[in-house]
Amino acid sequence: MAAPGPREARGAPMGQFDFHVLALSWSPGFCENSGSRSPQCDSGSGLGFVTHGLWPQYEQGYPSFCEPSGRFVPQAAMADAKGLFPDDNLARYQWRKHGTCTGESPSGYFQAVRRARELVRIPDGFKGLDSRSQVLPSEIERAFIDVNPGLRPDMIAVSCGRRILQEVRICLTRDLRGFRSCPEVDRDGCRAGAITVPAPR
Repeated sequence: MAAPGPREARGAPMGQFDFHVLALSWSPGFCENSGSRSPQCDSGSGLGFVTHGLWPQYEQGYPSFCEPSGRFVPQAAMADAKGLFPDDNLARYQWRKHGTCTGESPSGYFQAVRRARELVRIPDGFKGLDSRSQVLPSEIERAFIDVNPGLRPDMIAVSCGRRILQEVRICLTRDLRGFRSCPEVDRDGCRAGAITVPAPR
């Protein structure tokens, strides 16, 4: 039986959390599994890893939807999100679900997402991938560890669905200055054998 996933604490107090998780979605896997009509799934988009979100976390569980008034994102804040997410709707949703829990303004949250994204290097092997491949989740982790000094296996988790790569989750310190261990996130990672990595469309 699969272990239960992390507990979600809806409406938790803002700004109270222990660390961040940067979730990088593998677009071809996400699109194959979800059937999404997001622009990231458009044929010819060529997208590989994209930012799914920056999530405040507790050592156990995570806060979400911390501010009911967090529904509206000013246009100026959307300018700070430019180029970070595959589409504006995802940016707005990530602000509502996760950003409201950071204690930041929408602009402050998107600036933090950008800082987090700049901390992480994508391994070259994922760029220009032109065919489906089968790899172990631990091999994906190793590829990220090899190009990100300070990153260790207990600081990263690979997420899969139907044995297809969905995303890579990397744990970062609360101040976004570096990587940190995250036992619960690590345990929640993909435990399948070899998984499929579809090529970008």
